[in-house]
Amino acid sequence: MEYTTLGDTGMEVSRICLGCMSFGTPEWRDWVLGEEAGTELVDRAIDLGINFFDTANAYSHGESERVLGKALEGRREESVVATKVYFQMDDEDPNSGGLSRKAIEQEVENSLDRLGMDTVDLLQTHRWDYDTPIETTMRALDDVVRRGQARYLGGSSMWAHQFADALHTSERLGLDRYVTMQNHYNLLYREEEREMLPLCAKENVAVIPWSPLARGYLARPHEEFDATARGESDEYARDHPYFEGGGREINERVQELAREKDVKMAQIALSWVLHKEWVDAPIVGTTSVEHLEDAVEALDISLSDSDIEWLEEPYRPVRVSGHE
Repeated sequence: MEYTTLGDTGMEVSRICLGCMSFGTPEWRDWVLGEEAGTELVDRAIDLGINFFDTANAYSHGESERVLGKALEGRREESVVATKVYFQMDDEDPNSGGLSRKAIEQEVENSLDRLGMDTVDLLQTHRWDYDTPIETTMRALDDVVRRGQARYLGGSSMWAHQFADALHTSERLGLDRYVTMQNHYNLLYREEEREMLPLCAKENVAVIPWSPLARGYLARPHEEFDATARGESDEYARDHPYFEGGGREINERVQELAREKDVKMAQIALSWVLHKEWVDAPIVGTTSVEHLEDAVEALDISLSDSDIEWLEEPYRPVRVSGHE
């Protein structure tokens, strides 16, 4: 395993972050793992040297946090745990979502209870709240840090001008600021390179992208995407512009380079992300120990400048996706 300092936090994290969206209950989404299988993945991740775990209160309506917390019992201190707040947790309680002070305070308490932890290492806002002034949100988040419920703050999937506003607001008011950005970034979706990623580099904000394999579309040939349980049932994959802007040709080039190097498609796609200097640790979600091991092996794959240019060449601008 390779490790890196997460932005300017001083925390050392593995270059692979295990995404825990696949933990919880299949009642939430068909492809989600139960507690036993989720615990097995965490155990193997730790064996492989992974110390960075990302979940959210919204994943399986909190069950992901509970599974992760239980799996890390006795191993909490050596782990870096990240969770998120924003999406509504109770259909009958409008204050169970958003980034108001009330929502943040009550949902952080609930997340910590499910995780069985006093403190989370990284608390992230899952999306931008258009109904709450950013000053209110950042003051509430700063108080979470001051109470010792979170060590650091992060953002996820927003416009670059919004992120810049949040950073400026924290600096202006003397508050703890966002130190990480969890954004949508992979070979098939590179719109973040226009503004968000340069902003993060300028501000020394760590980048921990989600969906580095384009929800599995970069892990198998184009025509086989619907052959998996997730590909068949995950309507969100079709919502993203992976099948636009040169996506099919990029998929074919990933296939070809994987054959040439005798590795798997997913390893080529993940290696591409890992070669990007502004990326600290891509978030890899999986339902398979084998695929987790493949992801770690991707750290050993070397791509030349010409390999990278060839993979990127078919890309065409696509609609912005992931902020909603």
